[in-house]
Amino acid sequence: MQSINAIVGGFQNLAQTFAQLSQASLSPVTQPAVNSTSSSSGTQGTTSSFSSLLSQLQSQFSSVLPDALNASSSTGATSTTQSATATSTGAASTSALLSQLSQLGGSGSVGAGVSALLGALTPTTGTASASASVSSGSSQASFGSSVVVDSLRYLGVPYVYGGTSPTTGMDCSGLVQRVFADLGVALPRTAAQQSQVGTNVPSLSQALPGDLVFYGSPAEHVGIYLGNGQIINAPHSGQTVSITGVGNPTDIQRIAAPAFDQSSLGLNPSVSPTESQVASEVGVPAALEPIFAAATQRFNLPPGLLEAVGKVESNFNVNAVSSAGAQGLMQIMPQTAAGIGINPNDPVQAINGAAQLLAEKLQTFGSVPLAVAAYNAGDGAVQQYQGIPPYAQTQNYVQSVMSYLGGA
Repeated sequence: MQSINAIVGGFQNLAQTFAQLSQASLSPVTQPAVNSTSSSSGTQGTTSSFSSLLSQLQSQFSSVLPDALNASSSTGATSTTQSATATSTGAASTSALLSQLSQLGGSGSVGAGVSALLGALTPTTGTASASASVSSGSSQASFGSSVVVDSLRYLGVPYVYGGTSPTTGMDCSGLVQRVFADLGVALPRTAAQQSQVGTNVPSLSQALPGDLVFYGSPAEHVGIYLGNGQIINAPHSGQTVSITGVGNPTDIQRIAAPAFDQSSLGLNPSVSPTESQVASEVGVPAALEPIFAAATQRFNLPPGLLEAVGKVESNFNVNAVSSAGAQGLMQIMPQTAAGIGINPNDPVQAINGAAQLLAEKLQTFGSVPLAVAAYNAGDGAVQQYQGIPPYAQTQNYVQSVMSYLGGA
């Protein structure tokens, strides 16, 4: 029988993908997404079915996680077995929902979204060499899956030559540049320039989701490989960002997951603990460990930062509510949660939401202590005092978080 931790880890990976796509369907400007109503879209009934299934799946994940959390804190074998049984039942229910989802299909944007989604959930090309690559480079494979999920946010954005804006339009290389920038990787502007970055992939049979596929020599067009013979790209004038067949690319490049430079953010690599060491020290519940790890990797956070914040914020209490009204495991204020489109009381969404907020604050302030201070006291306070605000609570908060990271 699979361990509770392994089951929840698998569910968490699915949950992140569905949460991203569900959010995409709610924001028509920056995330026009899967159920766009273009002339090639499926029927409104199909779109509604797609959205309904996404909602059901997210509810399924939310119901499974508490079972696993209870199991991880149980001391009796009977309670753990009961929780494992409940989780297995949840897995079976989710498999049934996935089966329904796969039957929606079609040639419109809904069908394309379903196909890309299923490809993201199984990031292999079906060849032995690709499978080996995934196994031997799980970090890179995870980054590639993040590229796929992020790119789907821009389905339906109009093609505009020279464009880089998800609001007014993007061209092919503008789309690629935007997606990788979302994930902390700076790429050059044109397709020809982008084709010179990364590691060459010899053939399409070895391509992985997230790889860049180029057409022409020098490259005149670029798309992002989704797996299963499909790419997402901004085709040409009069079209929108869409999913098409991969065709015959002239070049394929793999962009490496961003490396994290601790020294640039006020951490000393020689004394900074690993993520697993921090997780052990702060007592992260076993069922939450893969969620913290995936969010840390996805948003390129310093190892252990997210776990340390969770420890200081709520001691991993998923039902915590502060006197100020902050909610959930990561103590996010309702208005902040609404702004980034998450439910602070859902552990998966809360951890990923906190990771997004911390990544933004790291980019703004350039150091871990200041980002942690801004998470606690707000960006305005850090900007006003040009450093950690002189509030006893905030200073103690920063000191507590940083103590788990080796100080700074």
